[in-house]
Amino acid sequence: MSNVELKPARVFEQFAKINQIPRPSKREERMIEYLKDFGESHGYETKVDETGNVLIRKPATPGHENRKTVILQSHMDMVCDKLVDIDFDFDHDAIQTYVDGEWLRAKGTTLGADDGIGCAIELAILDSNDIEHGPIECVFTRDEETQLTGAMGMQAGFMNGDYLINLDSEDEGQFFVSCAGGRSTIATFDFAREEAPEGYFFMEASVKGLVGGHSGDDINKKRANAIKLLSRFLYNELRKCDLRLASFNSGKLHNAIPRDGRVVFAVPTAFKEEVKADFNIFVAAAEDEFHVTDTAMQFALGSTDAQPVLPATVGRNIISALQAVDNGIFAMCQDEALAWMVETSSNVAAVKTTDTQVEVLSSQRSNVMSNLDNMCNTVRAAYELAGAKVVSTDGYPAWKMNPNSKLVEITVDTYRKLFGKEPRVLGIHAGLECGLFSERYPNLDMVSFGPTLRYVHTPDERLLIPTVQMVWDHLLEILRNIPE
Repeated sequence: MSNVELKPARVFEQFAKINQIPRPSKREERMIEYLKDFGESHGYETKVDETGNVLIRKPATPGHENRKTVILQSHMDMVCDKLVDIDFDFDHDAIQTYVDGEWLRAKGTTLGADDGIGCAIELAILDSNDIEHGPIECVFTRDEETQLTGAMGMQAGFMNGDYLINLDSEDEGQFFVSCAGGRSTIATFDFAREEAPEGYFFMEASVKGLVGGHSGDDINKKRANAIKLLSRFLYNELRKCDLRLASFNSGKLHNAIPRDGRVVFAVPTAFKEEVKADFNIFVAAAEDEFHVTDTAMQFALGSTDAQPVLPATVGRNIISALQAVDNGIFAMCQDEALAWMVETSSNVAAVKTTDTQVEVLSSQRSNVMSNLDNMCNTVRAAYELAGAKVVSTDGYPAWKMNPNSKLVEITVDTYRKLFGKEPRVLGIHAGLECGLFSERYPNLDMVSFGPTLRYVHTPDERLLIPTVQMVWDHLLEILRNIPE
């Protein structure tokens, strides 16, 4: 890592080991094996369910056997994103970290602190013999980042605790007690390619360097979306001339705001200079519009080789649908106490073009399940009107706040005493696995917190080092105060 001291050392040692293990979502087999070996080598009861979730049970320290059992839970997978010009293979290469002031970062890739740092905290507790605690179950779920399928596949009875602490939140001093539900919507446009008409000029437009971010946590920050930017430009030109679309590629993940993208299209040669002039005007307007949030955006427009194009009607429908479809905040929470929080949103996340299809992936979130249905239907309708085949995933449920939570009471009281300041008890617009746990374990008392992370799901992801020590100290204090 670095010769800079990282505290608590036992946590950062575990995090360094985790970052040597490739663990993309849906391909966590090496991490599962590592966790299984870790638990068994320490002599702890260890089990892996059919989905690939891992549970390691640590007995209470002497004298505390009668305390309620605490489940510590994190997800083992990570979002894999990198800068476009970085040569990195997430299936084989280790994450390269470095210290930047008080922050821990990775060289050109996501850091994996979401939620590798939660896993590291759990492993450090399992590895320690100087901590006072009752019975503990450390749970590591797989494939959280793509629709929470690890938690979705977990059967009732896999966990047996009374309290659950989810270590997958990203602002130290903020304790989350509810979360949004979510679904993904996939629109597919089928076509047979054709040759462009005679006298057409081919161009490629691209954008990169956007900030991007988490489609839940960061949707309220008014950051630019690469897909929406490029589709705005294409729609403007489509209204002026017979633009023919050849390809549109941008974004990778349903839960990330797309940071870069490129489109290939053709226009009548007589219009090419006008298109270039329009692009310069568009770039200036976009840079002004996002001058606060996206200061490093880079646009490019140039000529490219001729290639088969989409039928005119299909290309027009795709561009029009991407212009029309909702993106960003749809509604804020109506409760006065939560008026600051996004209730419902949608993120146009990825567009992928093949020889015969254009597929558009988007994700919808809401703390109100009826409005989640409405948001999904709003997006679906836009694509259906454009002639696409549309499917929605089953998604995951919202987690409703428990106003009588004993665990939240302990969490808040210990924080006040430890740090002499008031924490914030909040809901979150992102999806947490607690929503699924609440369905299978209706009596489970839960809270979510963690150290401070910024720019998750992007290569700018960073972890605020001092907050790891704060979370560690607080977690140990909570464990000391768990009742019988």
